[in-house]
Amino acid sequence: MTFTDEDIAILKSSLAAHGQEHLLAHWEDLSSDQKDDLYRDIQSIDFTDHLKSFKRCMQKELSAPGKEDYLKPLPPDACESVFISNKINEKWTNRGLKEISEGKVALLLMAGGQGTRLGVPYPKGMYNVGLQSSKCLYQLQAERVRKQEQLAAEMYGSSKAIRWYIMTSEHTKKATVDYFKSNGWFGLSEENIIFFEQEMIPCLSLDGKVIMDSKFSIARAPGGNGDLYRSMGNEGVLQDMLKKGVRSVHCYCVDNILNKVPDPLFIGCCLDRQSDCGAKVVSKAYPTEAVGVICECNGTWKVVEYSEISKETANMVDSEGKLLFSQGNICNHYFTTSFLTKVIEGKESQLIHHVARKKIPTINSSGERVLPTEINGIKMEKFVFDVFQFSEKFTVLEVARNEEFSPLKNPPGAPKCSPQTCLEDLSNQHKRWIIRAGGTFKNEGLCEISPLVSCTGENLEDLVKDKFFSLPLHLEVTHKNGYHNGHTGTNGLHSKL
Repeated sequence: MTFTDEDIAILKSSLAAHGQEHLLAHWEDLSSDQKDDLYRDIQSIDFTDHLKSFKRCMQKELSAPGKEDYLKPLPPDACESVFISNKINEKWTNRGLKEISEGKVALLLMAGGQGTRLGVPYPKGMYNVGLQSSKCLYQLQAERVRKQEQLAAEMYGSSKAIRWYIMTSEHTKKATVDYFKSNGWFGLSEENIIFFEQEMIPCLSLDGKVIMDSKFSIARAPGGNGDLYRSMGNEGVLQDMLKKGVRSVHCYCVDNILNKVPDPLFIGCCLDRQSDCGAKVVSKAYPTEAVGVICECNGTWKVVEYSEISKETANMVDSEGKLLFSQGNICNHYFTTSFLTKVIEGKESQLIHHVARKKIPTINSSGERVLPTEINGIKMEKFVFDVFQFSEKFTVLEVARNEEFSPLKNPPGAPKCSPQTCLEDLSNQHKRWIIRAGGTFKNEGLCEISPLVSCTGENLEDLVKDKFFSLPLHLEVTHKNGYHNGHTGTNGLHSKL
């Protein structure tokens, strides 16, 4: 690209109007290609909008104290629980399966995270926690999708495919798409897996200056999982959902190994209540557990971070001795497409970024890249649950922690949220399923049941009732479509003893 003196003068004038002249401080040192990169990088930024967002989120942070004054526990009429009635659970599950059979269900996966904290150079969804099958998080989820389609078809005679929308980031998209492709899309149809990319937004110094990552590039970071809505609009995801007749969207994060995806019970619950938005919660393990809490705030629904609630408030109880603020958010949500349309087309601009203060690599006055020893800037983030405030009929569904929540956050050896704790939680879940179905174990060890054998513990009686099993145990099936993981066994079932 050839730049004229007028082009550069216009660019300098625009930057000066926003106090960002420093972005061209090393212009004369750059090669032609580097100048081209920097020019395009700068031109891609809407400084008026970005700096307005910066001011709004900084003002919000300053006004945060006193938030507790208007926090209220969720009203009972917004809350449901899987612990109340097995009959109602079955009713909800059947309704959700009907929604799946009619092709009205989509999954929305937030998978933009890298495996940095886990110590691996690939997307977190590709991580294997140590299962006997060596299945990664993506594969477990893909097989759960296949099984729910099968269960819906068995109940209602046939089933349409579940659309699976996967939001990646600049750093994970290619690796994720290549991984799915090299693994035969894990037995799913390629046309029903839609990848899209969340936007990367510029990082800012504490006084609102755009941070440079190098002499010719701007430091950027993902805009948080709440950037989902803007990305859905910009990349045609919402339009595709509406075109395909999707009504119910189950949205979740990639790192929870116990994700039920899609969960017909959750979907059926929200449909039964005519909710436009819903969230799964688990009861807090203890008052000060480091988990966001869903509550009422100034007449709307909100997730309040644990750091925003004092110890006194966290310990408040009702007349029965139960915690007032106990609904721990597990980032597992339900949306109708009409609700998503309302958010994306009319409400998204009202969302205010959250401030994440970070040590952000930058360049010094000589143009050398340096790693700061102190916090020098912020990354602006939106959260997926920020849209709860726009719901007209909100539902919170309490679920069992040991059945639905075991996130992978920390590296091997960490005391919690590690590969080892995820492996143990999944193994313990599968052992409970077998015991509940009438099986017995002879010893201690790992247990793994393929989602293609049983997705939520269903239909295991014929396989395990009145039988004794030695651990480790691995129940797998033979795949008929050329995609296979594990050894081929008789009658389509493989039991690895």
